[in-house]
Amino acid sequence: MQVAKDGLVLAYEGLDNRLRRTRIVFDPPPTRLNESVATFQIRLESGKDASYRCAIACEVDGDSRREIRPCYESVVEAAASALEGLRAREPQIFTGNEQFNDWLNRSLADLHMMRTETPYGPYPYAGVPWFSTVFGRDGIITALECLWFDPSVARGVLGYLAATQADGHNPEQDAEPGKILHEMREDEMATLGEVPFKRYYGSIDATPLFVMLAGAYYKRTGDRAFAESIWPNIERALEWIDRYGDSDGDGFVEYARKAKHGLIHQGWKDSHDAIFHSDGTPAEGAIALCEVQGYVHAAKLAASELAKILSDTTRSQELSKQAGALAHRFEKSFWCDDLSTYAIALDGNKQPCRVRTSNAGHCLFAGIATEEHAQRVAITLTDETSFSGWGIRTVATSEARYNPMSYHNGSLWPHDNALIAAGFARYGLKASAATVLAGLLDASLFFDLHRLPELFCGFPRRPGESPTLYPVACAPQAWASGAVFLLLEACLGLSVSAPDHRLIFSKPVLPAFLPQVTIRDLKVGEARVDLLLTRHAEGDVGVNVLRRDGALDVVVLK
Repeated sequence: MQVAKDGLVLAYEGLDNRLRRTRIVFDPPPTRLNESVATFQIRLESGKDASYRCAIACEVDGDSRREIRPCYESVVEAAASALEGLRAREPQIFTGNEQFNDWLNRSLADLHMMRTETPYGPYPYAGVPWFSTVFGRDGIITALECLWFDPSVARGVLGYLAATQADGHNPEQDAEPGKILHEMREDEMATLGEVPFKRYYGSIDATPLFVMLAGAYYKRTGDRAFAESIWPNIERALEWIDRYGDSDGDGFVEYARKAKHGLIHQGWKDSHDAIFHSDGTPAEGAIALCEVQGYVHAAKLAASELAKILSDTTRSQELSKQAGALAHRFEKSFWCDDLSTYAIALDGNKQPCRVRTSNAGHCLFAGIATEEHAQRVAITLTDETSFSGWGIRTVATSEARYNPMSYHNGSLWPHDNALIAAGFARYGLKASAATVLAGLLDASLFFDLHRLPELFCGFPRRPGESPTLYPVACAPQAWASGAVFLLLEACLGLSVSAPDHRLIFSKPVLPAFLPQVTIRDLKVGEARVDLLLTRHAEGDVGVNVLRRDGALDVVVLK
């Protein structure tokens, strides 16, 4: 530690030979300063004021390029100006429910806070305090949640993940050619290789999700030039799915960790005990998750559409055929008729893990479920064993490993619920989607600042009691903050087809607590539109176009 007249420096040279410093500067300088205490002598006359400031700078190696001086006003002004510019490019949403508005505004503010500019565009860092860095899966899902609202996030995520796509084999990073990044860290242990997370690829779902997002981004924006620029990355991702993702050639994508210190389970539920059989025994061997097959199905359909746009009809037809064949295999292997749901996974012996979990809802989101089975999954996920009153649990109370305080085996995750609600809406189950929206809105009222955390406990809802916090959940967390936008999209049946200049509301529904929703300055290509959606007494929703600039058809399907 170095002590100067106006501050001090805490320095540490790591085993990676990098010098990391924390500089603390006071203005005005303290009267006395040592390693642990800064003392100020103050004489303040009646009616006068005095300002004392402290600036903290974190530096690595030779980062100390300029003198650090506390200037709170200039920092606030710069931040406010940047935020104002960002908000000017986004639509504005107002509703007839102030509590919903508070949740919406807090979520948007948190997304802005976690949005980090990179050389490839904005990227939503995963969560504070544990995951304030790039995560592939989290970034993609956050971008999907917010796509209708702000497609620039999706472009930034796609650009970053395309640039960091794996080029070769590295078992210590679970890397294979074409695979999409799971997590990136710059700390000492990652640099030294003590943990594999400097660039870590141990995610089975980020790669198909990347392709899904690419297709959805094109549909939302019509940005053909960008689609063409990342098409080689999409093809490499598809090759990874077929060659490395399906390592045993059974037609399903499965994972088995290769990195000694990597993740045992590599889906979004990546706790060591997250995948199990009905008697509670852990699933072993290469694991094929139900939702991952759904993502692969959706990825191939998305890539098929992109290939058609890029004039590769043969490739388009091939991918569409592959998706259809996967859907057929999936139904035969994963459907559990007596449970009215899909098995969470197949283990290494191709035995289904017959457990009622929220994962099955992602199969609806991805569109791989049949109409009949989607209806039955929705009933299963909204019964009292799965739906707590606040939302859908990760694992139903009927299952052997259910624990309402477990990270993945009984807790409740907002992003999980948002994806499931979007799946309900996809199959026309709008009442179920609205039920999920209502539960999470009610939960948000009990959390500080109306901020939904990464997760909370899955105890049943009781009159007069709040949800139970999960003690170490990230708050804020990007995909929890993005949940409200996808939930609103699901209920409104909102979809955008920028190449066709169309904005569609398919069988829109507004819960009773949302009498009106106003969306101003929604941009579709070069067009802009202001909309008022009103819930009528009989439950019908009217869509009024208040302003329209540019070529855009607003279509309401009843």
